[in-house]
Amino acid sequence: MHIALKGVVGATMLTLSMTAAVPEAHAVADEQFIPLATYRVGAYASSGIPVWAGMIDYLRYINEVEGGINGVKLVWQECETEWTAEKGIECYERFKNGLDGAPVALYHPNGAPAAYALSDRAAADRIPLITLGYGRTEATDGSVFPYNFPVMLTFYSEASAVINYIAQREGGFDKLKSKKIATVYHDSAYGRETQGPLGLLAEKYGFENIQIPVADPGNEQSAQWRQVRQSKPDWVFLRTWGVSTPVAIKTAARFGFPVDRIIGDIWASSDEDVLPTGDAGKGYLALTPYPGGADFEIHERIRTHILDKGKSDLKDPKSFGSVYYNSGLVNAAIAVEAIRAGQKKFGNRPLTGDEGRWGLEHLDLGEARLREIGFLGLLQPLKLSCSDHEGGGAAKVQQWDGARWNLITDWVHADRATLRPLIDAKSAAYASEKGIQPRDCSTEG
Repeated sequence: MHIALKGVVGATMLTLSMTAAVPEAHAVADEQFIPLATYRVGAYASSGIPVWAGMIDYLRYINEVEGGINGVKLVWQECETEWTAEKGIECYERFKNGLDGAPVALYHPNGAPAAYALSDRAAADRIPLITLGYGRTEATDGSVFPYNFPVMLTFYSEASAVINYIAQREGGFDKLKSKKIATVYHDSAYGRETQGPLGLLAEKYGFENIQIPVADPGNEQSAQWRQVRQSKPDWVFLRTWGVSTPVAIKTAARFGFPVDRIIGDIWASSDEDVLPTGDAGKGYLALTPYPGGADFEIHERIRTHILDKGKSDLKDPKSFGSVYYNSGLVNAAIAVEAIRAGQKKFGNRPLTGDEGRWGLEHLDLGEARLREIGFLGLLQPLKLSCSDHEGGGAAKVQQWDGARWNLITDWVHADRATLRPLIDAKSAAYASEKGIQPRDCSTEG
């Protein structure tokens, strides 16, 4: 996702087979290549493995059940990044020219360090990056970032959705005045990303904005939760990742802060984040743009055609329908639907990066289409454009009961109109720094 991992040894190149007879590694020119920059080794492997299972299961489903995307079969190959920018760049360079003639239409960096490092490279190579739930928030402005897509939920929208949910719980936005909202955050670019929007929203609604950093990796947080206890916030917004999340939840319990007043961000919302907490995690809240659960229509289809036939990439069946498995499904579905959108203009054939960019900027997933592909309720309605590379801006809130996540809200939408001036200012500064002449989105069709 978003943190550079140091000190991990043994990068591994992994190539998976779609079936025993048709290995993804051997593409042909009439196939579409889907690069997979993965992390199956290191401290965060347990989080990554179900993500890739979800992605690969869906790509396999598209091939074996639907015959590809309008007849174009998908091929994929993995490259181990260990979650570092350096290895993320190496994998991108290995994959950017395609695979045995099969072109690349889009690329998932799967890590904020890699996403930032690849921003200029991908623009020069004309390959669109999909950074769902991470990466550059200012890339929402496609006039400056034509090849960068922070699809569905940026960190700015995440911050706004949290404040909007708290307002619901408190009885209205007017009730936020004089409330205290503390953000306990990973002290990195990822963790600091919400400081700007939270400062703006604190000024707008009158709540006290308390920021408490946690140094990587977050194995010890007594000082932070002692500060929480002293400042007595009404709510805590938890923006941690990996081991720092269960440590935060258990330390909060030790210091007597109620867990049902802690709201985790989307990278602190998985089964892996709460299972180690035991009873301390019961009642914990978290945002998610891809809720946990295996009761959505797409799960029934994949269960029937992939899992029950022994073709799943999932090693632990208990992870079927987990938050991270579902995030893999959603990432894969967005890629597939973007390519499908591009084919409407360029024909039913493999797409190039420029054509994939066009498909992303014309992605329109309304409720009817989401129902058709089996993702209604799992993937929010989404419409992208030249000027809007995010498109969604909503999340659901789920609560952990000690055994499973339970959804307690429908989609909670961010106040994107309030946030947009911050985004425009950041994108304008980037354009000025890089000497970029923004596109005229009014002429894009």
